[in-house]
Amino acid sequence: MHGLELEMQEQDFWSDQENAKKVSKKYEEYKDEVEKWIHIKKEVHELIELGHDLEKEPDETMEKEFNEKVEQIESQFEGLEFFMLLDGVHDKNNAIVSVHAGSGGTEAQDWAEMLLRMVLRYCEKKGWATTILDESRGTEAGIKSTVFRVEGRYAYGHLKSEHGTHRLVRISPFDAEKMRHTSFALIEVIPEIEDSDEIKIDPKDLRVDTFMSGGHGGQSVNTTYSAVRIVHEPTGITVQCQNERSQLQNKETALKILASKLNLLKEQAEKKEQEKLKGEHKNAEWGNQIRSYVLHPYKMVKDLRSKYETQDPEAVLDGELDLLIEAYLRNLKA
Repeated sequence: MHGLELEMQEQDFWSDQENAKKVSKKYEEYKDEVEKWIHIKKEVHELIELGHDLEKEPDETMEKEFNEKVEQIESQFEGLEFFMLLDGVHDKNNAIVSVHAGSGGTEAQDWAEMLLRMVLRYCEKKGWATTILDESRGTEAGIKSTVFRVEGRYAYGHLKSEHGTHRLVRISPFDAEKMRHTSFALIEVIPEIEDSDEIKIDPKDLRVDTFMSGGHGGQSVNTTYSAVRIVHEPTGITVQCQNERSQLQNKETALKILASKLNLLKEQAEKKEQEKLKGEHKNAEWGNQIRSYVLHPYKMVKDLRSKYETQDPEAVLDGELDLLIEAYLRNLKA
């Protein structure tokens, strides 16, 4: 933090405005974290003084105030302790989230949309901004796939816990015989790389296709070839974007996502998937099942990594993910 202060005091600091904004933002983030710890330290000292006073002169009102302050400080400390779990290289970054339906037609596509709503509701509760970048709707219901961007501090650190295959067991509303079905959907979460321009991509390695947008951005986009699909041929990575109104904007957004994916691939190759990233970034394969949701014949959500369980799947599917995420992060540290 001191180093950032010295950098900001340099006379030519604002000569590179883009870098200056990034440094200023990082400084404010560090400052905010330090101030929280300073505040809790002050609260603890005041609590100790209050405890000494109670020892000298017991008082029922003061004792009640003392107990209330203890609870407040414990709550604050638990919140700060949780953020100490978010120490991954990219945990502070924004996130790019993809949701894909598994095989199984309408039932699987409906399950994919339920998961999409779950994550979007969680983001909404956190106050994070979300932007749909690409979406393919199901024929009867649900989605085949959706890609969206999450903008918020520590968005990736929280949402990396959702990366993997999610399994649902329920009585299908699409089955006239009311049979029990098992469906799968895949969530992929990658960190958005802030300095995507630093990731060098050879234009010769790209295949760029344009097509008519499938719905986002208003009716006008459907009459022009504004949607863009980019294939990075050396790796086979495909990125598609149709949210923006112009083809150029869609291409720029797709290239940023591609840069994030390539950067992650590069890190994995260089570091041979370090322990901190190991749980976060197993390949987005269908065999990597991370969580099971049972709605019938009983109700339960079980995370297969942390072993955390809850009998309230409705709350989870409404975006109540904090306990699942915390259990996952603590399991990473175990």
